[in-house]
Amino acid sequence: MQPLSEQTIAIVKATVPALAQYGTDITRAMYVRLFKDAHIAALFNHSHQGEDGSQTKVLAQAILAYASNIDNLGALSGAVERIAQKHVGLQILPEHYPYVSKALLGAIGDVLGEAATPDILDAWGEAFWFLANILIGRETNLYTELAEAEGGWSGWREFVVAGKIRESETITSFVLRPRDGGAVIRHKPGQYLSFMLPINGEAPVRRNYSISSAPNGQSYRISVKREDQGAASRWLHDHVKPGDTLLVSPPAGDFFLADQPQRPVVLLSGGVGLTPMVSMVETIAERHPQLDTHYIHGTTNGATHAMDQHVRSLARGDNNISVATFYSDPVEGDLAGVSHDVTGFISIDWLKQNTPFEEAEFYLCGPKAFLRVFANGLAEAGVSADRIHYEFFGPSEEIMAA
Repeated sequence: MQPLSEQTIAIVKATVPALAQYGTDITRAMYVRLFKDAHIAALFNHSHQGEDGSQTKVLAQAILAYASNIDNLGALSGAVERIAQKHVGLQILPEHYPYVSKALLGAIGDVLGEAATPDILDAWGEAFWFLANILIGRETNLYTELAEAEGGWSGWREFVVAGKIRESETITSFVLRPRDGGAVIRHKPGQYLSFMLPINGEAPVRRNYSISSAPNGQSYRISVKREDQGAASRWLHDHVKPGDTLLVSPPAGDFFLADQPQRPVVLLSGGVGLTPMVSMVETIAERHPQLDTHYIHGTTNGATHAMDQHVRSLARGDNNISVATFYSDPVEGDLAGVSHDVTGFISIDWLKQNTPFEEAEFYLCGPKAFLRVFANGLAEAGVSADRIHYEFFGPSEEIMAA
């Protein structure tokens, strides 16, 4: 692949101040253009296009980061991998990229007007396709690996709901087995599945849900929180039943437990962020029973706490797993030392005192606010960035402060 020209690098770098000021306006205009094509609009999770404009802000940040680092793209390798994994889950293909290019360049022209000179548009066209070709190359490799893996497949595969289990007042698990009776890929603990869901007979929507079971080659389990404003989660909870069929793409994601952990592990989750952690705990109990493992989970109270007895039963086995739970707002019947371990919120100080803080690998999953507290808090407390791994449910963005 030809490197970017020096002229293009210089022009793109020169647009950084404009992107900092108008980036969100550009991405908002870009999505308006993209969504005029129904088959392109169907590729997106429109819950991320909500009133807060979360996805437009995230994309604006990503474009600004690309422009700022266009002469040092190694700094973006982690972001590129996250995007490629997400694209593979959602089945984004090379033929989709021209639509994005056209919409982005058109949006730059819409927002910047006469300031969007032909030289600027040409430079951004070259810069877009340079990055697009990096992504397409990585995604092509991932698609090939997933298709050729034992139990692998391409595209959307039919899975039958083999079980539906209510885990708490808000979280329900779905056990999925392939309709064709074949094997499935042994996912990496922490990864997610992507679904194409025909909600209420309307055009299918695409969603990602973390796998909450250890890899077994035969089935997957997802555990989904019912969100009052979540069309997909409400449909799954209220309408999907055992025997129903769902379309699923292969496991994806760059957040997962190391194959051979070399350090003690601290798994830290908030709310429904427990789902990838349960997959990790099951895997550790099965494959790495002597690994020094600390699972700390925070939730509101016993009504919202899912899979507690399952996790504690794993910790009672012949292994080195400990479990601690925090309830921020206990209800009647919740008793510290019985239903949960600590009343209140998890803190960095508690982690320092109760985990192998100076040497552990930290895996974090939860709402955005939860992750900002702990990703940044751990870093400020001296935990190196290479020991902090995180995943959250929502539009992809950087959690740790610059």
